[in-house]
Amino acid sequence: MISKMVKTVLLASALALGAVGPALAHHGWSWAETEQTTLEGTIRAISMVPPHPTLKVEAADGQVWQVDLGNPKQTEKSGFSGGTAKVGDTVTVLGNRAKEPGATHMKAVRITIAGKNYDMYPERIE
Repeated sequence: MISKMVKTVLLASALALGAVGPALAHHGWSWAETEQTTLEGTIRAISMVPPHPTLKVEAADGQVWQVDLGNPKQTEKSGFSGGTAKVGDTVTVLGNRAKEPGATHMKAVRITIAGKNYDMYPERIE
């Protein structure tokens, strides 16, 4: 017979794993296409909040894209900070689009602002 304490620990572990699974899937690359693409547009919002800093980028067709940058440490290492760019700046994003059809979401490997590159994932740049 399993003790009440062991049951409680097993239940808590199962719940924790269930909550972590979706988060790990999003933070990997499996949700994104393998092929890289370029997005050019205007920054409409900048968020430096973990787990991933993000940009909202309006493309020429008016669609607003969510662009995930690297984790906070990678983003900082790339040289990009909250003060690097401002709303209204033009940006070029090299990255991987979401696999979900019609989604306006991508993960950046490099962003370029005013001719300066910020490499979030230099090892992934093609």
